[in-house]
Amino acid sequence: MAAIDHHRYRTFLKELRAQRRDWGYWPGMIIRTALVCVLLFAIDMEVDAAVLPQDRADAMHHSYQGGGISIDGPSILLRKSIGDSLSVSANYYVDSISGASIDVMATASPYQEERTEHSVGIDYLHNKTLISANFTNSSENDFEAKSVHLGIQQDFFGDLTTLSLGYSKGWDEVGKTGDDFFSQTADRYNYQLGLTQVATKNLILGLNLESISDQGYLNNPYRSIRFVDPDAALGYRFETEQYPDSRTSNAVALTANYYLPYRASVYGEYRRFSDTWGIDANTVKLGYVHTFGNDWLLDVRLRSYQQDKADFYQDLFARSNEFNFMARDKELSTFSNLSAGVSLSYEFQFSPQAMLKKSSVNLEFDHIRFEYDDFRDVTVGGEVGLEPLYAFSANVSRFYLSVWF
Repeated sequence: MAAIDHHRYRTFLKELRAQRRDWGYWPGMIIRTALVCVLLFAIDMEVDAAVLPQDRADAMHHSYQGGGISIDGPSILLRKSIGDSLSVSANYYVDSISGASIDVMATASPYQEERTEHSVGIDYLHNKTLISANFTNSSENDFEAKSVHLGIQQDFFGDLTTLSLGYSKGWDEVGKTGDDFFSQTADRYNYQLGLTQVATKNLILGLNLESISDQGYLNNPYRSIRFVDPDAALGYRFETEQYPDSRTSNAVALTANYYLPYRASVYGEYRRFSDTWGIDANTVKLGYVHTFGNDWLLDVRLRSYQQDKADFYQDLFARSNEFNFMARDKELSTFSNLSAGVSLSYEFQFSPQAMLKKSSVNLEFDHIRFEYDDFRDVTVGGEVGLEPLYAFSANVSRFYLSVWF
């Protein structure tokens, strides 16, 4: 299923195994309670910093190449204010997908398909509080996803502290090409809490919490586990994966941005992720931003990600139906990736008499190296269970033009 194959590209997926029972409950409860309390409190506050998003239009082309998968396509975003209190937006996004990831190639052939995404949003400014709502619909020939998002942002204490809260609800409908009778559903709930603090005139700190609850059909109908079978020609055979029908994921992230005296800044992020499937993950990101003159901006960055495998993941099982839950999706294995990226932006102003205010041209490129500790490349052959460990590189590029009006 392409929706699962390229999910890693879009979110570079996720990322206290011993503590996961407590960790799975408390962040979600804290965020839910904070949502209720702060929404009631913030609406009555009047501060002087919340503003509507600026009117703008963006046109982007994105590309991903790596691991046997090619993904590219356009995206168009338009945002326009209506009066002083309302802003509306619309986005159109396309993924054209071809090829197949290595675990799919072991049991199927390459494919081609297209995913289209439409979203509409609204931002409302009330008593200096910014309230946002968004609806997104994503469609493929075998997958349909709908989601709604609600958010609020509020500044406190002389605009030195910003609190943001969000809630999302998603509905997935999963099909299977070639099987008209296969139809499954999944529901997804996402809670977010963010706090940004201006610590000094040069330093901004941030804390972000996220809690996700997934229920329903959570695996990929095209992926299979493999198990030992001495009578098979390869020494093993395949059968469909089996996942639990629920998953709770939690993450906490700490961010910092320090402004340097020569119109530059350094920034960093540490993110900790865990879920009730047993996955623990850590992400570290460092970056440097430098301006050249009044028009050019350069951003260079490094990102490291590492995760432990899910409790029910194995590259090779001893027999058919060995456990109630079994997975061989490499994204549930023990693996790491290291990425290096660079972004270059050029901004130019129009004359005061022009209808357009300013515009920018932006180019971004990231190179990513993936290495798997317990997922083997069965396409190259070898002794069963001792095939070479899998690794690959990917390139991600984005080119986009923004215009403010």
